[in-house]
Amino acid sequence: MDERNEPIVCVPGQRLCLSDKVNVPGPGTYEQHGYIYSKLAGVVNLVKDEHKSTVEVHGIREQSIVPAPGDIVTAEVMVVNQRFCKCVIKCIGDVVLTRPYRGILRKEDVRATEKDKTEMYKSFKPGDIILARVLPLTEVHTYQLSTAENELGVVIAHSEEGVSMVPVSWTEMQCPETLNKELRKVAKVVPEHIVNEK
Repeated sequence: MDERNEPIVCVPGQRLCLSDKVNVPGPGTYEQHGYIYSKLAGVVNLVKDEHKSTVEVHGIREQSIVPAPGDIVTAEVMVVNQRFCKCVIKCIGDVVLTRPYRGILRKEDVRATEKDKTEMYKSFKPGDIILARVLPLTEVHTYQLSTAENELGVVIAHSEEGVSMVPVSWTEMQCPETLNKELRKVAKVVPEHIVNEK
């Protein structure tokens, strides 16, 4: 990053510079594929010490990041019926939102194959935490979500006893205490070190 007199203004997701021994990510930024990106709409600030510069972004407002088509979001399932489930979006990527956004996951967007065989009650339950992709907007104030990828679906679920369940297959999670199995659309969680090597 160059030193300039005028402030550098950026938007969420904007690539700022290389992430290397000289420039390191700081508050309001994240690193991906060797570059530093902005998490916020704000002003870029360089904090220098002897050997490196920390790249920071100070938000113009409290938070101006909103879900965009293609984003991977973390959401909590609130209501499930035969045709869809209503969700509350809590995070975009690794950014925790200061206000929640409403999301809806329709039956046809749960799986990539055998869409007609999908049963919402066998895929999600209220209280489940899911990873989902934001689809292009069709309604104002509600984001359409999709879990039709292997890496998307339920990542955290609790059994009827309130115990965190562990995935045992693509379609089941198990309570480690009672060993009872419950049906879910389970996300295949990819370890972060594998994602970063790609």
